[in-house]
Amino acid sequence: MRILTYITTEEDAGRAVRSVLFVVPRRFRLGTHAFRRLKVEGGILCDGMPIRADTRLRAGQVLEIRLDNGETPGAALTPDDALPPSFIRYADEDILIVSKGAPLATLPCGHIHTGTLREQLAALLGQDAASFDYHPVNRLDKGTSGLLCVARHAHAQRLLTAQLHSDAFLREYLAITDGIPQNESGVIDAPIARLGTGAKRGVVSGGQRAVTHYRVEQTHNGRALIRLKLETGRTHQIRVHLSYMGCPILGDYLYGKELPELKDRFALHSAHLRCIQPVTGQMIDITEPLPRELQILMENGCGCQI
Repeated sequence: MRILTYITTEEDAGRAVRSVLFVVPRRFRLGTHAFRRLKVEGGILCDGMPIRADTRLRAGQVLEIRLDNGETPGAALTPDDALPPSFIRYADEDILIVSKGAPLATLPCGHIHTGTLREQLAALLGQDAASFDYHPVNRLDKGTSGLLCVARHAHAQRLLTAQLHSDAFLREYLAITDGIPQNESGVIDAPIARLGTGAKRGVVSGGQRAVTHYRVEQTHNGRALIRLKLETGRTHQIRVHLSYMGCPILGDYLYGKELPELKDRFALHSAHLRCIQPVTGQMIDITEPLPRELQILMENGCGCQI
């Protein structure tokens, strides 16, 4: 038997045991099978005493994980593929809330068959990517960073999908645009459809209904930082709507133009995600600040922190 120990920090205070075991980078990253065995057999100790997986921790406590000789914690993500890092912001047995890096595909598509978020998460959780149970609920384009909800089994996916376009499931984005909207806030209600046979979409009469709420948070030198909330979830919806409004997202090669400062990504970030845990009914509310490369776009112009 191997015994792994970890002393909880101030950052861990108030978090459940399962969250620390699953989420914290460079710590245990236990796979689902090992975690379930530990729960059943009392293999998780806190300050020398068995502890439930849903127990909230305090700073300075000593966690012990007792692994069978054949079990190992999951391997750390390695930079060998030069993929942008992703981080798990919340985890339990039913769902993950992930901060996805960019550029990084959520799922294999087109010419992208490897190097996806699925493989990153499998590595973080110590599981084989081929058999990893992975059900994205909301999807992000390869060039978009930020928060993404992933169901860990099909039942959770069905329950979360039912929430997706209701008030229970909130998605807010931050975009930096080339151009400033005429109004400080408003609603873009414009139908979207595919243009031709390629990936590009556009506002088309008779297309699928698409509604985006927006509020301008900062402006400077022809650029705007805009907070957006989706009422519907069409492919490329925010990108199409902002371009339609005359304010394409910086770096968006498909609906605007590329930006040298942004390599293979654009200035769109999923900054706030709120949903109801599909099994327990707990509200989960996570925010994620702009990545540094997007902060710089505004700091260079207006000298302010975001």
